[in-house]
Amino acid sequence: MDIVSRNNVTVTGPHDAPVLLLAHGFGCDQNMWRLVAPALAGDHRVVRFDYVGSGKSDLAAWSESRYSTLDGYARDLVEICEALDLRDVRFVGHSVSAMIGVLAAAAAPDRFHSLIMVGPSPHYIDTPGYRGGFSAEDIDELLESLESNYLGWSATMAPVIMGNPDRPELGEELTNSFCATDPAIARVFARTTFLSDSRDHLTTVTLPTLVLECSQDVIAPREVGAYVHAAIPDSRLVTLDATGHCPQLSAPEATVAAITDFLGSRS
Repeated sequence: MDIVSRNNVTVTGPHDAPVLLLAHGFGCDQNMWRLVAPALAGDHRVVRFDYVGSGKSDLAAWSESRYSTLDGYARDLVEICEALDLRDVRFVGHSVSAMIGVLAAAAAPDRFHSLIMVGPSPHYIDTPGYRGGFSAEDIDELLESLESNYLGWSATMAPVIMGNPDRPELGEELTNSFCATDPAIARVFARTTFLSDSRDHLTTVTLPTLVLECSQDVIAPREVGAYVHAAIPDSRLVTLDATGHCPQLSAPEATVAAITDFLGSRS
């Protein structure tokens, strides 16, 4: 199988520069990185892609059995690295992709150099001693609403997830991205995302790690960022002066600055 075509892989920047692999979150595709990729491509070989089932990926390659767990998405990452023979990868994962990157790095440790987690959450549901931001009932209602009327759910939730109500064009862009995803595939990805629990995997991370959070984020509140930072030895936590769950769109310059500062200290 042609992995490059399957995952609609695009590469920019100098061929011999350090590799920066950008991974999108639920309901999105590589276009979510368009405001930060050009700046990052000055000093890095920037690799973007669409998970199978997202964007312009080969939808025929999607299967519910593979993509009903985060491991299926982690396999996409590893296979992209193998297909392009990527090594010493600086991985940037947005939202659920932060945890997918943890799994991929564990599966192919010789391929990865460092991890940058943008708005990560290892578990979205509150449990005793842990605040994920949602009750179990909240998640059940969210998934029920998504499964009964995906387009309506997208129109309602995307602006909330994006934040920045004074910039409605951002919420509209995320709404359009959600709505472009096949509802049947989105339902599976949503369950995979919001019911996952990757907390135990965090303590196994040995790579240099940046935890990048926003000052206000309804999907990944700051308690979650603090938890991820505390769980990963020697990680760095940076809080952007930005709101919402997608700082690569709402605060691209600050996002680039945080990423490049971290990478400069870990080169």
